[in-house]
Amino acid sequence: MPQTAPPHARFRLGLIQMACGRDPNENLAKAEWRIREAAGRGAQIVCLQELFRSEYFCREENPEWFDLAESIPGPTTGALGRLARELNVAIVGSVFERRAAGVYHNTAVILDAGGELLGIYRKMHIPDDPLYYEKYYFTPGDLGFRNFDTRFARVAPLVCWDQWYPEAARLAALGGAQVLCYPTAIGWHPAEKAQAGAAQHDAWRTIQRSHAIANGVYVAAINRVGHEGPPGGGIEFWGGSFVCDPFGEVLAEASHDREEILVVECDPRRQEEVRRNWPFLRDRRIDAYGAVLKRFDD
Repeated sequence: MPQTAPPHARFRLGLIQMACGRDPNENLAKAEWRIREAAGRGAQIVCLQELFRSEYFCREENPEWFDLAESIPGPTTGALGRLARELNVAIVGSVFERRAAGVYHNTAVILDAGGELLGIYRKMHIPDDPLYYEKYYFTPGDLGFRNFDTRFARVAPLVCWDQWYPEAARLAALGGAQVLCYPTAIGWHPAEKAQAGAAQHDAWRTIQRSHAIANGVYVAAINRVGHEGPPGGGIEFWGGSFVCDPFGEVLAEASHDREEILVVECDPRRQEEVRRNWPFLRDRRIDAYGAVLKRFDD
């Protein structure tokens, strides 16, 4: 049986940034083609964006969109598992999971290089904002913050809105993660872009870099591109997928408006170096953090 890579072996992340149409099968075919290209460029762990098989349907509350949901294991995990086995890559995918009638999740799936489903992570933080009506569709995750040992590295999948929460990143890092993978669907409201767009993108990029720095881990954020919704409305997804190292240095970054593949080499020795010199985990005052379990200290 193939063995997991030694803890100090380098590994290569592949990020697939793409636009999505309305046909789930066409989106899956495009993702498969892009995964093949990433593997051909040396990627060993390939990460897809959030809900990559469809447009971002949470722009509206419409019960018909529940028909997109599927079981796990199911068609998407089957297709990704076959591809992982053929290409000898691990894949972090995203599925609109139908757990039971009336119980649906926004779920990351992790397929190892042999094609086996290592497990799932159900999105913990569910937003409810204009054009991001996710609470209508998704039950909050109940599996906690999980790590998975792929053949190449230990990966913690988190999903989109999770990327704003330092608690999620910290708990994933304490679980031994070498890299946090954030499948994402985020963009600009067209009416806000001119005034607030640059600041919104900068905040998104900054908070994730801060997770890398505070925890001494690699971070991979995988976003979509393209406009979805009616002209003059909807969402313009801002792309900008990137990988940063354990001190927050951006190693590669995609554009705002093009489909792209990033392949980035990560060195666990960098994690060791950063944590030796910036020992935030060593100096944590775990005896003094009880108040963080309260909603608000009033």
